[in-house]
Amino acid sequence: MHTFWSVGLGLAALFWIIEAIVLARGVSSIPSIRDAAPARDPDCPTISVLFAGRDEAEKLPGALTTMLWLDYPQYEVIAVDDRSSDATGAILEAAARKDSRLRTLRVDRLPRGWLGKPYALERAYENSSGEWVVFTDADVHFTPDVLRRAITLANRRHWAHLTLLSGVRMHTFGEKVAMTFFGTAFMIGTRPWAASNQRSHGYSGVGAFQMIRRSAYEKMGTHRRLAMEVVDDMKLGKLVKQAGVSSGVATAGDWVNVHWHAGFGNMVRGTTKNLFAATGYRVWVAATGMIGVLWLCVLPLLALPFVHGWARVFAAVAVALPVFATAGVAFELRAPALYALTFPLGALVFAWMLARSTIVTLWQRGIVWRGTFYPLEELKRGLV
Repeated sequence: MHTFWSVGLGLAALFWIIEAIVLARGVSSIPSIRDAAPARDPDCPTISVLFAGRDEAEKLPGALTTMLWLDYPQYEVIAVDDRSSDATGAILEAAARKDSRLRTLRVDRLPRGWLGKPYALERAYENSSGEWVVFTDADVHFTPDVLRRAITLANRRHWAHLTLLSGVRMHTFGEKVAMTFFGTAFMIGTRPWAASNQRSHGYSGVGAFQMIRRSAYEKMGTHRRLAMEVVDDMKLGKLVKQAGVSSGVATAGDWVNVHWHAGFGNMVRGTTKNLFAATGYRVWVAATGMIGVLWLCVLPLLALPFVHGWARVFAAVAVALPVFATAGVAFELRAPALYALTFPLGALVFAWMLARSTIVTLWQRGIVWRGTFYPLEELKRGLV
């Protein structure tokens, strides 16, 4: 039994030693939008900011205000009201009457073979004219100079696709616990710094801010390629990479920020459609992910008081290193560094959320997204 624990905890410690090195090198290589000087007017191409919203009346006004306060010489905002039953449409129409840069569309019926968000974004693109397009969400807040800085960074790095890792506004204990773990897991799972390496298969995409040249977006096939893809933001990055388009990632800090879900309960409900989808709807991948998270992130802490010798050393390493890694993520997310100590709790939460997403999706044989049911078989056929 002692050998079993030594081997199991030793492998966990080895994993975290390797990940600590990879994260330290990778994260430090990601540029920041704050280091890109705002572009001068002659260097500013036309940009179309595109987003879709369904029943976003509560969050939309604040986000829309920041989109229309952007300090940028030539831009438009195309907003699509995706079958809303609340005041979303009225808010957009009232804002459009006051600001000619905002144009609004309404989707009343969803065509067969489309999810709501990809279809709405495809409609927004079809009605846009910018040399670059920025995909965002109806609850994302921008600072006035973010487009100028993003253009500078994209041009400096020769990127035709730029994803910004947004800041996250968090208010409750549950939000902070979950988001600090999610942030670390995202870095480990996606290796966002690899997106700019043409020899790597790594890719990245975040729904809060993806800027892409119009020609590159058309080359990767537009959102028609993502018609039934739930994880459309990440998969846009995948299609960009497969199309041979130069891509990169930068941190946004306060320049792009969002309150992802209000409260822990909404976070659980909001990820139900996503987590199993991220596994490609493969039960074995979901099960492996849950076991891996528990083994690497929870087991070392539980075993620490009960093992001895090298097993205890390995357990201590496997407990300490992820805490240090998560402290860096907490700093970027503007959460107190002490939340790094909640890493095992965040892991438990994540494993439970993944299990819940898998069970719910299989039980109802599909997902419910913003009031619309999408069958599992159609979702599987639409995977990118």
